[in-house]
Amino acid sequence: MKTKAAAQLADLRSAYPELTPDQDYPPLRFKSLKGTVSAAEWAARVDCACAYRLVRHFEMDDLIYNHISARIAGTEEFLLNPFGLTYDEICASALIKVDLSGKVIWQPDFPQGLGYKFNPAGYVIHSAIHQASPELHCVIHTHSLAGMAVASLKKGLLPMTQTAMRFDKVAYHDYEGVVLEEGEKARLIANLGDCDVMLLRNHGLLAVGKTVAEAFNNIYRLERACRSQLMAQNSADEILLPSFAVIEKTNHMYRPGTRRSYGLLEWPAMRRLADRLDSSYKN
Repeated sequence: MKTKAAAQLADLRSAYPELTPDQDYPPLRFKSLKGTVSAAEWAARVDCACAYRLVRHFEMDDLIYNHISARIAGTEEFLLNPFGLTYDEICASALIKVDLSGKVIWQPDFPQGLGYKFNPAGYVIHSAIHQASPELHCVIHTHSLAGMAVASLKKGLLPMTQTAMRFDKVAYHDYEGVVLEEGEKARLIANLGDCDVMLLRNHGLLAVGKTVAEAFNNIYRLERACRSQLMAQNSADEILLPSFAVIEKTNHMYRPGTRRSYGLLEWPAMRRLADRLDSSYKN
């Protein structure tokens, strides 16, 4: 017998496009929006597209799944990826613009037979955070192997490396199923609190930031911390943890108020790296 929640979610097909693609699968071409949108929107589009390429480069992507959103400064609109593109296909002019209610403000013209939409689960997660915290302009969610593994460990992320100790607080959100219910938004926000990163139990990783640069730096460091923990757990030796005093001291030294805001120093180098890899993200 189906539960009430299961019955409500029984048919999700309307949320996804009916695809009849060209069987030759030609590459996608997007008309550039540069010069036709505001400077703030174009900047958000380029940085967001760059983050997609970098997540792919550093092997944190998962085929066509997951999502990175960027809020357009001065608006209640944000950018999401069309659900159906790999991260190396994402460019500035491919991103869908939606408002907090889920209304599509703009989307690219896809070839006949490829009416891509945004991922409903992505909208629920990202809209919840953008609505609750307007100062957070970027949200990144991944299903990396390391992230899913550590998110499924009862002990979660251990402060065993300097990289992990960078985060003085790590949030956790218990798994409730695929994130499609509006009611889960409040619980996501409550669990995230004022943390920069959150482990979605049995699911994956989430990072936020006041800029795309900051959010990317947060997800990159969180991913590295997860990978190193799993490597250590696979060894025969017991994991050595620093003292509480040293962990607290390291937390303090890495806080933005003590050192600097993350992304300011790193992002220009990341943009240059993305340019060397494939500058088409700026199209």
